[in-house]
Amino acid sequence: MPGIGFVTSAVLIGLLPELGVRSGAALAMLAGPAPLNNDSGDRRGRRTIRGGRRRVRQALYMAAVASLKTNSPLKAFYNRLRSAGKAPKAALIALARKMLTTLNAMAKTQTAFRA
Repeated sequence: MPGIGFVTSAVLIGLLPELGVRSGAALAMLAGPAPLNNDSGDRRGRRTIRGGRRRVRQALYMAAVASLKTNSPLKAFYNRLRSAGKAPKAALIALARKMLTTLNAMAKTQTAFRA
């Protein structure tokens, strides 16, 4: 997958052994790029990312940044989010989560990345 190198793959294999076993949403909660709500009663707060495994979240973020240097569907996804009005960091986090769920599906089915 574009953006995933030796360091990111080592971090994912070493610190996220659930890769390929859990669902994409559960894995995003474990890794950290899932937006968590901050609601109470009638108040609806902002969704933020927090918790999860910090080093995995950092590696995914840097992989998302690196994937923007390539001409891949991941870059097109990021550009589509940006043109829809998302902030740059929010679009990068969404891209990191998409990369994680794609890697999870690839690990489950034992297939390679197809552009």
